[in-house]
Amino acid sequence: MIHTNSPEEAITGIFGNSLRIVNKQQVYGGDINLAYRLTLSDGSPVFMKSNTPKNLSFFEAEAKGLDALRQTGTIGVPEVFGMGSDKNMSFLLMEYLEAAPRLERYWEIFGRELAELHRADCSQLAAGGCFGFTGDNYIGATPQKNTPMTSWVDFFRECRLLPQFKMADRYFDSGTRRLCTKLTDHLENYLPEPEFPSLIHGDLWSGNAAPGPDGKAWIFDPAAYVGHYEAELAMTELFGRCPESFYGAYNEITPIDNGYRDRRDLYNLYHLLNHLNLFGSSYLGSVKNILSRYV
Repeated sequence: MIHTNSPEEAITGIFGNSLRIVNKQQVYGGDINLAYRLTLSDGSPVFMKSNTPKNLSFFEAEAKGLDALRQTGTIGVPEVFGMGSDKNMSFLLMEYLEAAPRLERYWEIFGRELAELHRADCSQLAAGGCFGFTGDNYIGATPQKNTPMTSWVDFFRECRLLPQFKMADRYFDSGTRRLCTKLTDHLENYLPEPEFPSLIHGDLWSGNAAPGPDGKAWIFDPAAYVGHYEAELAMTELFGRCPESFYGAYNEITPIDNGYRDRRDLYNLYHLLNHLNLFGSSYLGSVKNILSRYV
């Protein structure tokens, strides 16, 4: 992976002196970064994200997550070419996905490949523990703690719920704070330890998956870490559930535990807390409803 001071230098380092950027067109790339389609002198496209220079760490974390997911060889993930920063911006260069029409069995294949991702060897990604990651990263624009731990329940408490509860404290009254404390103090009563740890995308809502050049689902914009596959499945249901064929195909590879539905909203409490902290009080009702349901 190339680290340089400018996209132009990166393109030369990646593809050689014969290629240069001849066109730069802004495209949609989410709410956090600016995104561009770069056209090179041979006509090939490259995808570029950019932000302020101080946000280079955001791209470094994203690149680590993409590389970890891609190295499993289980599901489509764009290749990272390089990154860098200068006094004006930071940037990330990666494979541009030219979307093909969805395959007829798109959702079934997606479910099966996601289950295979979750079963891939991830033992080297949380050194010192079964759960966590090689470094901290981000969930949206929020820092995400990934300290390796041997217990999934401890990890979800210490690295997921407690940091978000702390950030959201200004929205809580004393009764809500008591519910937060009671939930985290007795989290082992609500969540089981998984049969095996799984590398998960970490932010897999519908906007972070799309048809790629092969017509199958490709995933991007990760908040990757090693956790419980149920947390990933829960996220796929938070902002619009996938078709039943997706879950049926997933279940053929990894049988979904009967208790998953009882735990789904607790996993999604993390994401709703994050939305509360990023976007404000419109998410407070959903957070309080989940707390009241479990505690």
